[in-house]
Amino acid sequence: MNISIRNIYLISKYATNICRFLLAAMFIFSGFVKAVDPLGFFYKLGDYTQAFGMADWMPSFLLMFLAIALSAIEFVVGAYLLFGIRRRIATYSALLLMVCMTPLTLYLAIANPVHDCGCFGDAWVLTNWQTFGKNVILLLMTILVFWRRRLIIPFFSRKSAWLVSMFTIIYVLFLSFYCLKNLPILDFRPYKVGTNILQAMEIPEDGTMPTINDFWITELETGEDITYNILEDEGYTFLLVAHRIEQADDEHIDLINELYDYAADNDYGFYALTSSSEQEIEEWRDWTGADYPFGIVDDTELKTVIRSNPGLLLIKNGTIMGKWSNDNIPTEYHLTGRLEEIPMGQLQEINKFHVVGWAFVWYFLPLSLILLAETIWLRRKTKTERF
Repeated sequence: MNISIRNIYLISKYATNICRFLLAAMFIFSGFVKAVDPLGFFYKLGDYTQAFGMADWMPSFLLMFLAIALSAIEFVVGAYLLFGIRRRIATYSALLLMVCMTPLTLYLAIANPVHDCGCFGDAWVLTNWQTFGKNVILLLMTILVFWRRRLIIPFFSRKSAWLVSMFTIIYVLFLSFYCLKNLPILDFRPYKVGTNILQAMEIPEDGTMPTINDFWITELETGEDITYNILEDEGYTFLLVAHRIEQADDEHIDLINELYDYAADNDYGFYALTSSSEQEIEEWRDWTGADYPFGIVDDTELKTVIRSNPGLLLIKNGTIMGKWSNDNIPTEYHLTGRLEEIPMGQLQEINKFHVVGWAFVWYFLPLSLILLAETIWLRRKTKTERF
């Protein structure tokens, strides 16, 4: 009888901790991919407000706050489950999230007001029914972990749990604000650096949709389609992307105008791409003194191209050579010669594994040091008590 009870206890303990680790991985991954692209999650929340008729009264600053806060909560809950700290807070929070999200995703699967829930950002796109099925499984796991939370094995003591907790919160918030000010450190969208837009627009042999299918540029002045004129140009072309020009940040407009002068002096192309109306474009020109030509592109597509308003692309023969946020517009210190001769004109492709590796190191290395210091302190304390 005792052996049977012990076996049940061990099975319950192992099952609880296996589920705890799986939940931790899902929450951390979900929170991380949203944190590296807070503007993308902001756009997704905007889609929800449109679908549920809340867009007219939901202020954008509140949506941005929710985008950053929700990604941080997911990441922190996942970290708590992973390290076995704040077990009560972690399990209650995980259960609350899953109890809220599972019925919501069922509604999305049935009504389909938003074709992608955005649970994993652009890193892993699931259908609404796939998302609902995933959430049902996670909900069952969460109920088990919540019920048997006392069996969760902690990796840190209560004395150091607060330090791990504070570091985790600071880390994920810093990551979100860094990527918001700059650009996502990981780009999961079709317009990543190194992508050849022309090739991505080609229809695959199996007849499926191309990777990029809605990137069409209409010249404002003539109304002509100039997409291929720009993408087939063997020289360099700057694309200033402002999905809504009336909402664009004009803090660095002098740098943008200087960049246009640099492009004109060196016979490089320069176009501003927006989805705004002609009146709004004229108001922008009057306000900023912009002399560069404008092209009209679909609003959603421009949001996908770059997570900045405005943002800058450099393309050559259809290939994206580099991307810069509004706060990182190249200056005269970067433009020291022709693009063919300076680093800025070379492909700025980023190794995803390198970025993930550094993100992993910057998070887990300090925590490893905390764990090491705690282990040494406990050993010394044990030796002192023996004597």
